[in-house]
Amino acid sequence: MQVRAKQEDDQDWIGEVLARHWGGSQIALGGRLVDACDLPALIAGEREGLATYLIAADGTTAELVTLNALIERRGVGTALIEDLTARFAAAGVRVLRVRMTNDNLDALRFYQRRGFRLAALHRDAIDRARSLKPSIPLIGHYGIPIHDQFELALAIESRSVISGPGD
Repeated sequence: MQVRAKQEDDQDWIGEVLARHWGGSQIALGGRLVDACDLPALIAGEREGLATYLIAADGTTAELVTLNALIERRGVGTALIEDLTARFAAAGVRVLRVRMTNDNLDALRFYQRRGFRLAALHRDAIDRARSLKPSIPLIGHYGIPIHDQFELALAIESRSVISGPGD
């Protein structure tokens, strides 16, 4: 699957994806709101997936802010992660981080199968984030109350991708 950097004519589509899947382009991240429409982004296939990200000022770490595979279990998310990490490796980025709510068991599985490791548990992070973005739901996937945030990290230079059928 081809992956490319976003272009100016992708902005409206990116805004629509973020509104549909994230409740808007404003993402609560580490105690602040960031507008994911303003971030660098990669697009998979014929707009089948979107990844937005930030690179830290020191250039050695990055954070995956949003990842959406609009066609699930067809390799879209994997293609985005692989392309992103290849770009980061070439640019000298050594660690890719991602955060997710405690209810997002499918994402936890997805990232771990691609070499990400648990790095931190931020207790009550989502409860605090609701002061910035009140639209964050109280109950999430599988009926799990949303309070905390997992942080995972991928060491880019030593990553190994394990994927199964349809991932």
